[in-house]
Amino acid sequence: MPASLNLVDFASLTPEEIAAACQRAMDGCDRVIADVVAIPAGTRTFANTMLPLEEASDLVAEASGQYAFMAYVTADDALRATAREWDEKLDKYMVALSFREDLYQAIKEFASTEEAVRLTGEEQRRLEFELRDYRRNGFDLPPAERARVRDLFDRLVELDVQFRKNIDEYEDGITVRREQLAGMPEAWIESLAKAEVDGETRYTVSLDYPEIQPFMANCPDAELRRQLFEKDQCKGGAENVRILEDALRVRHDIAGLLGYDSWAAYKTETRMAKTRETVTSFLADLRTKVAPKAEDDLRQMRALAQQRGAGDVNIWDWRYYHNELLKTQFAVDEFEVAQYFPLDAVLEGMFGVYQHILGVKFTEAPGAPRWHPDVLAYDISEAAGGAPFARFYMDLFPRPNKYGHAAAFTLRRGRRLANGEYQQPVSSIVANFTRPSATQPSLLRHGEVDTFFHEFGHIMHQTLTRTARGRFSGTQTERDFVEAPSQMLEHWCWEPSVLSSFARHHETGEPLPQSLLDALIAAKRLNSGIMTLRQLFFATLDLTYHSPGFDGDSTGMLRELHAITGFPYTQGTHFQSGFGHLFGYDAGYYGYLWSRVFGDDMYTKFEAAGPMDTATGLHYRRTILERGGTVDGSQLVRDFLGREPNMDAFLRDLGLEA
Repeated sequence: MPASLNLVDFASLTPEEIAAACQRAMDGCDRVIADVVAIPAGTRTFANTMLPLEEASDLVAEASGQYAFMAYVTADDALRATAREWDEKLDKYMVALSFREDLYQAIKEFASTEEAVRLTGEEQRRLEFELRDYRRNGFDLPPAERARVRDLFDRLVELDVQFRKNIDEYEDGITVRREQLAGMPEAWIESLAKAEVDGETRYTVSLDYPEIQPFMANCPDAELRRQLFEKDQCKGGAENVRILEDALRVRHDIAGLLGYDSWAAYKTETRMAKTRETVTSFLADLRTKVAPKAEDDLRQMRALAQQRGAGDVNIWDWRYYHNELLKTQFAVDEFEVAQYFPLDAVLEGMFGVYQHILGVKFTEAPGAPRWHPDVLAYDISEAAGGAPFARFYMDLFPRPNKYGHAAAFTLRRGRRLANGEYQQPVSSIVANFTRPSATQPSLLRHGEVDTFFHEFGHIMHQTLTRTARGRFSGTQTERDFVEAPSQMLEHWCWEPSVLSSFARHHETGEPLPQSLLDALIAAKRLNSGIMTLRQLFFATLDLTYHSPGFDGDSTGMLRELHAITGFPYTQGTHFQSGFGHLFGYDAGYYGYLWSRVFGDDMYTKFEAAGPMDTATGLHYRRTILERGGTVDGSQLVRDFLGREPNMDAFLRDLGLEA
């Protein structure tokens, strides 16, 4: 096992070690910066100015990726608190670094040299982006206003940390009797938290998605669905509403100081969309295209509800009726399907797909340091042989206070070192899939399989990178493009030949029956209109919060825009308090729909050549994954497709005409 793939000894970390390591990273960065700014004017080169700055920033990036990362995954309260504290300190340190006048002058001095003028490729892009960042930090402003911008960015870091903490640590749910769980699998029921009440065992259904999503889709009691839905819509608590509104004011103030009409205008400038007007137009156009399909979806669900004497379909009902339609029209039961997707089989199948089309090999790394016994570790090498060049971790099951969704984290980014060697990238999936029970393995619903393929796509993006500069490593692309490569890879979850190659019953080993496979694929577009409207609501709400005209009342705006979903707003709720993407994807949630256009279009290359075509897979690896953010996302797509992209495949996948 190559020592260069090993990170810190996660299992033995202490709060003191986290604090010391993060402080060392900042001190080391300070020393490098001091050397860079001390170089006399007229002697600056890329090698003595720009390269050392990358080395300096990478010290902090590694501390963040390994030590501060513990804030999201450790089960130890003290360790988590310290990691969260240093996560904030490291972020603030990097904000401070981006506002140093002496560092700005050093880069400007280099930018005026003949060498800088002759730069090409990544080096040219790196310098261009650095100068752009300084402009966007207010370096064209008077000192007092620039200092105000910096203070506001520091405040955003504080609000971000607190908002995410409140979501991760928020616990709520409903407690029910055993008979109220009729229709749910026994193993799922036994996985729930239990409490004795008046001599009777009660079961708590939490807001963790392996619990809430199956419950909302399968519980026949509309009142219980309403109760759990309303609790979920208040995740994060009222304090997070205040924190969010504070952050929205801060973002608005920063944008104004920098000369933008809104935070949305500021953020979209560096993305594929370029302007908030382009995003507004995209969302409005898509809403118009999707509306007829959504109306048909809702009409179909209402007809079923009326057949059963249940009245109208409310927002807490749609998942249930979606699932009932799957059962009645397509004979697809998500729990029956899950019997054919034990985690081991999904891993085997997913690994088989990625290894085959991308020309790589995954090997278990039993000696890799890990932060919890559940965590899996694998090394990546070329399929043709050779030493491992990257590693990835998988932390797949829920734990108290763990990061509550599914995401891919860069623990160490790939980049070319000064000695010519390549820094080997390391990443981790953090997810919350159904945990194995005493009687059966982890069984994934098909939606979880889809999520797994998506997040593993991010892992491939991060670990197969071949960029020279860390600034562009892996998923360091435009925020409204970064999802496209992973969204493309979700398509393998719907390919009959792929699914039939690994889906097998966890008890009998029997393959997924052809009839069930056909039904699952036929049902893909069921309620695609309602589901897309839901995404359009999230994207529009996020964009409106950050656009001109927003009055600061986040709940009032949520109430106003909620009709986009096709359902009335539920009084007394504040969904935005648990909408974690409002930090990190602020003014950028539209990117999920925007990038899906490109992901679906890219998949047409595999449709034409065959889903397991290695030549197309290797072309994808070289053209998209390895290049990271070294060129604009629009150019990446054109290079892969060999033509201009379009929306045809995206609309077709929704069941709409292009």
